Amino acid sequence: MVVADRQEPTAGWSPTWALGRAVLLTGLLLIAAVLLGRVDLVVLATPFALGTAYALRRRPVAAPELEITASDAQLVEGGELAGAVAVGNPDIVPYDVVVVRTRVSPWLSVRRAGFGGIGRDVSRSGGVDRPFVTTLSTGTAVDLELSGTALRWGRHPIGPAGARAAAADGLLVSRAVLTEPVRMRVYPKTEPFEAVEAMPRAAGLVGAHHSRRPGEGGELAGVRVFGPGDRLRRIDWRVSLRTRQLHVASTLSDRDAEVVVLLDVLAEAGRSGGVAGAASVLDTTVRAAAAIAEHYLHRGDRVALLEYGPAARRLRPATGRRQYLTVLEWLLDVHAESSPHEPYDQVFGPQVLSADALVVVLTPLLDERSAQMLARLARGGRFVVAVDTLPTDLAPPGDRGWAPVAYRLWRLDRDTMIGQLREHGVPVVGWAGAGSLDQVLRDVARLATAPRVGGR
Repeated sequence: MVVADRQEPTAGWSPTWALGRAVLLTGLLLIAAVLLGRVDLVVLATPFALGTAYALRRRPVAAPELEITASDAQLVEGGELAGAVAVGNPDIVPYDVVVVRTRVSPWLSVRRAGFGGIGRDVSRSGGVDRPFVTTLSTGTAVDLELSGTALRWGRHPIGPAGARAAAADGLLVSRAVLTEPVRMRVYPKTEPFEAVEAMPRAAGLVGAHHSRRPGEGGELAGVRVFGPGDRLRRIDWRVSLRTRQLHVASTLSDRDAEVVVLLDVLAEAGRSGGVAGAASVLDTTVRAAAAIAEHYLHRGDRVALLEYGPAARRLRPATGRRQYLTVLEWLLDVHAESSPHEPYDQVFGPQVLSADALVVVLTPLLDERSAQMLARLARGGRFVVAVDTLPTDLAPPGDRGWAPVAYRLWRLDRDTMIGQLREHGVPVVGWAGAGSLDQVLRDVARLATAPRVGGR
């Protein structure tokens, strides 16, 4: 459960216009009665004076307390959210009316809101950013319950929220009490992804990928003469009886691999429509990164994340369920940020990328520096796969002037850039969910096992 930091309420209650009118009317009637010598005016002013005095016999001291709570469950795009704005009365005087308002991120679609479990549809009545009214007796609290759907990944705020209370039959009103917002964590929806092809090179000690090194594994490498250190369960009795000498079955070791998912955050394109709408470049990048990381982590591989941008954030390689949750948490802070400087040296410093790692670059190829970065990685002997995250249905600019011609020229220039990358040995594929990288990994694995010419 996520709870907002409480803000100390500003003490003090202010008179309302109703109190001012009652005092003014009583005073005018009494002055008129004295000046004109009319007793009936005194009789007329008596109810106003007695009613005001009776209402103010018990004046409130404490301001209402406000708190925002949100469910800390693992909320995924398209999931049901649950939050509440709790308002309480710590005073010994009941509140006649309490007005509560709160802001909610546009990516949190609140459908119903209400006090005490009695919600009403707010999707067609101005949204949740509207006043909600209730009453509060002494020492009680009620919750303004919010329910709806999370439309997009990220950290989305509920709040800030404010409340004001009226007491003494509406003659006194408290000053506004505000509380800080609560940010709900909405994890990206994992798109279906599965790569059945082998890794280009597996360098770990244990794992699910077949290597060419002998060791404990399930892939048969051959039969050899029994030697010191061989296990008895490896003895091949058929060959041993035929040759009258002990032979053992030799196997290839199964090893894990390291996968580095590199996110190009230099540019953003397209307009995000949430989980059920169109996907922007950043949406495709984050969801694809989550899917790739989930796939390889479930296979026992090590996964690391890098940002190609001015921030140069990095998540160290690790494996297991804990790393997957860390990946999802890390992806929540991804945002596009342009930079006039070249971020290559910041991202790819010494000892950052393993020589045997598979580098999957998620990039829209909107910046020339991104293509140069891919070419540098390929020239450095890295196993690089570029995934094009630019939406295929990206709308061209309006038909005004030279805009359509410029758009076609830009498309041609981008296609030329992709062709040059492929000539440098960098495969470029579009993200298409399951099987997106199968053909590319097959080609990269073939290149990794091919003999090198000239000792290079």
